Amino acid sequence: MAVDFEACATSVSLLARAVESLDGRCREAHLAPLADRNWYALLSRKLLPQLTDQSFLIVAVVGGTNIGKSVVFNHLAGFKASATSPLASGTRHPTVLIPPGFRDTHDLATIFPGFVLRDWAGPEEPLLEAGVDWLFVRECAETPRNLLILDTPDVDSDARVNWARADNIRRSADVLIAVLTQQKYNDAAVKEFFRHASLEEKSILLVFNQCLLPEDEQFWPLWVGTFCGETGIQPQILYLAPNDRRAAESLSLPFLERTWPVDLLPQPPLPDHPDTPRSLMADLTALRFGEIKLRSLSGSLRQLVDRETGVPTWLDEIRQRSSQFQRAAELLTAHKLANVSDWPAVPGTLLVSEIRQWWSTQRKGWTARVHDSYNMLSRAVMAPIRMVRDRVSGESRDPLALYREREWEAVLSTLERVYEKLEWLAELGNELLKPRLTHLLTGVSRAELIQRVRKAHETVALDEELRTLVESEMAAFAEGSPEFFKLFSRLDTLAAAARPAITVILAITGVGLVGDVVLTTAATSTLGHLTADVVGGTVAASVGESMISQGVSQGAGMLQSRLRNLHHRFAARRAAWLAQLLKDHLLGTLPEELQNASLIADSPEFSAARSCVESVTRTVTQLTASSVVQTADNRQ
Repeated sequence: MAVDFEACATSVSLLARAVESLDGRCREAHLAPLADRNWYALLSRKLLPQLTDQSFLIVAVVGGTNIGKSVVFNHLAGFKASATSPLASGTRHPTVLIPPGFRDTHDLATIFPGFVLRDWAGPEEPLLEAGVDWLFVRECAETPRNLLILDTPDVDSDARVNWARADNIRRSADVLIAVLTQQKYNDAAVKEFFRHASLEEKSILLVFNQCLLPEDEQFWPLWVGTFCGETGIQPQILYLAPNDRRAAESLSLPFLERTWPVDLLPQPPLPDHPDTPRSLMADLTALRFGEIKLRSLSGSLRQLVDRETGVPTWLDEIRQRSSQFQRAAELLTAHKLANVSDWPAVPGTLLVSEIRQWWSTQRKGWTARVHDSYNMLSRAVMAPIRMVRDRVSGESRDPLALYREREWEAVLSTLERVYEKLEWLAELGNELLKPRLTHLLTGVSRAELIQRVRKAHETVALDEELRTLVESEMAAFAEGSPEFFKLFSRLDTLAAAARPAITVILAITGVGLVGDVVLTTAATSTLGHLTADVVGGTVAASVGESMISQGVSQGAGMLQSRLRNLHHRFAARRAAWLAQLLKDHLLGTLPEELQNASLIADSPEFSAARSCVESVTRTVTQLTASSVVQTADNRQ
């Protein structure tokens, strides 16, 4: 099945986009950059530029010394673009003919790497040696828009620098016009050059030049057969050109097509069917462009998807590195960084105070005025009692300041445990985790980190944080249980919930460092008995005993649960605060980087790149099959 040029171009373009997308996804995996990979250079510098709507064929006239390469080149150009001489003129630098405007849309330096571009000024320039690898460029109106035509240095020159220049041109070319003579078809250097061309699957048009016709008709098949047999070359078109100096100089040398292999048709034509000279340019432009272009690029396509050296090796490397990051992430997240069982609970007095403060904002009218009056009276009555207590027992300390001190002690204990666990993980020897943890542990000293956390801890508004939490929790209770809220509004007397024992756990997950809280001991005390208001009278006298025994007990349990949850929620907020500080100042983005890198092989970008490789691989398989069929047909 023939391979469609546009379909192949689309597949390669999709692969290029998929590779760029996946490369962006792989930055956290710290792989070698694409620019350092040979297959990427093939993709970006050769395949993509030559598989576009502005695609073109590079046609190079190649051969040994003094065989008439420049004559053939001048016939293609339609004018004397290169110097010729009956003596060995010795082309030292290549010359390329380009169509008008070609440089506006293409980068010649990319197409012909290794050369210094220079505008052509005369046919003698390519004969001069200047110690620079020049490529002379001439814009020519007669050159078809999709062809670049080159004259090249001799492939068997005494100057080895010419060999390197010819090799560079061969690698860049799609079609080689191989010029041979009786003296050069069996030359070792010439055959070595064309063996490489055969391995690179170049399309070949063969011109056997300087023939003595008709005498050489019986000999040229032997010469060409020897050349093809020892190089692997199978020319698409074969020409004979007579040894006619005047015709060569006047650009009227006839190129006589011959069929190859010779047993397909009788050779030469019968006398009443004289040879009709062919136009090399017409034959070149009549060739199936897409088919030749794909054949010339098949070697590069094959290298692109080669299992050992192409894109698949990069995908394997990504898959392997992703697995390594997964193991590192699992190692890091499998162990809790810290487990602090004695994290202080917020003092009950602070909690009750905030609840009373919030409750006072819910009173309205007469109830609010009465409670405000009694609160003022209570403070006045209690003031002397407090003074006596302070003289006997010493002045009581602010419970918020005491809590801050106890929490700081817990923070210090947590930091110590975190460093111990990170050092232990670093010593395990995971090849990805160890250097990263070592860098973290040496980048920020413990003293520096403690100082940062201490400063942050001193500036935290604990009272505001507690007030915000209480307001949120009580508002949720009022909204979620309006009937019980109304009942407690009428009773308006609550007892404090017991404090639970709290454990703070700091652990690493795929999204960083987190803090969590566990209640290790449930509070065992109840809300306490609902009592009559201080104004006097009994609850039963106000609302009835049955309501107290049924409704209040249920509502009290719900509210008690809410109050206990305040301890849990406040400790959780404090643990999250510490976790965020450690993430910002110690771990940074390490957990996320490990997690993201571990998921690359399962990402949509990876799947897209793999699918594109499979598509291009199918194209290469079809190209190989077509080449085998064509070779077999040529030999039949």
